[in-house]
Amino acid sequence: MIVPERLHSLDAVRAFALLSGIVLHAAMSFLPGFGSVGFPIIDQSPSLVLGLLFFVIHSFRMSLFFFIAGYFAHLQFHRRGLRDFLRDRGKRIALPLIIGWPILFPLVVLPIILATLQHPAGVTQPPPPPNGVTLAFPLLHLWFLYVLCLLYLLVLSVRAVLISCDRGGQLRLSVDRCLRGIITNPAGVIVLATPASVALAAYPYWVPWMGIPTPDTSLIPNSPALIAFFTAFSFGWLMHRQPDLLSIWKNRWKLNLLFAISLSVAALTIVGPIPRYSPEEPGGLMVLYAACYSLSTWCWIFAFMGIGLQFFSAPSHQLRYLADSSYWLYLIHLPLVFLAQATVMSWNIHWIVKFPMILLVTVPLMLVSYHYCVRSTFVGGLLNGRRYQRIVHQNATGVAAVVNESGVDTARAE
Repeated sequence: MIVPERLHSLDAVRAFALLSGIVLHAAMSFLPGFGSVGFPIIDQSPSLVLGLLFFVIHSFRMSLFFFIAGYFAHLQFHRRGLRDFLRDRGKRIALPLIIGWPILFPLVVLPIILATLQHPAGVTQPPPPPNGVTLAFPLLHLWFLYVLCLLYLLVLSVRAVLISCDRGGQLRLSVDRCLRGIITNPAGVIVLATPASVALAAYPYWVPWMGIPTPDTSLIPNSPALIAFFTAFSFGWLMHRQPDLLSIWKNRWKLNLLFAISLSVAALTIVGPIPRYSPEEPGGLMVLYAACYSLSTWCWIFAFMGIGLQFFSAPSHQLRYLADSSYWLYLIHLPLVFLAQATVMSWNIHWIVKFPMILLVTVPLMLVSYHYCVRSTFVGGLLNGRRYQRIVHQNATGVAAVVNESGVDTARAE
């Protein structure tokens, strides 16, 4: 069997989506007024700049991730078959969720308790969950694994129904033609943005400045998140049927980046650059904002996909290492980032020093843990679908050693 070449560009973009989440959470303690939602890790040096960075990253990172997840899922499904695909997803997605949550939950709670004991100014009691939340459960940042499992089952179920109704394959050909039309026509982004736009504008508990509500507090995802991420995942799934379409984004990355920036600016012009954490009254202005926000999400996706294809398609050992490590880094980052934030939150130092300090301390620690505790262990095999074997070569004196890595790629997925 010939193993297809690894998609280096998509690996790079996937790593970027995950690592940008670490940056987003590192910026969270510096958001102006964030203590009003009951979050106790609030730095005494708030930053509007980091607030804007948070806003932009939050607008695209998870939709970008789920798009790539859908693309790789279709690849793996047709390479492996249904049974092996579900077994692999259970091992690499469901199992880290089941094992990781009870380990990470107390580690995340600890720095929150430490911050609460410091009684930072401006922190209030958290508001009760909205009436729309049922089956409440603190999924933490691992919610993306839970939603991925739901999306696998949902897409496979829809696929089974469509296959049974499309014996001649005409419906699939029509879908492929529609998809090609969406990609080749610059106005096609409107089609992709419409479901999330409608869902956000219609959601009664929507906090517009915070974009798509994070589905981390319930076993039933909120409707905007489910609709937006299902759209991204299924679009990625269908894109893999026509991989030649990726070249269009490669050629248009500058234009898409310009559109993405312009639409984010338009959205911020409507809602304001200062973070707001309360639901807004529905109306025409919020409908316009939802449209601008959702359109910006897809333009960011197109832009970053194009950048990845343009600049990161060539094999790179460093990039591959970072792509492999990004899954582990994202899984473990929240307790370390929260602890670093809780440690420095009361220091009389400007955020421009504290924010990079948090990243420069936590990220290297996580990389060290990946290199020595994950990459060549069964954990690395579980997360990456590949366990790198460490081979030690002694020099002529038999004292010094050089460590190399070898291994055979197994399934590549998100």
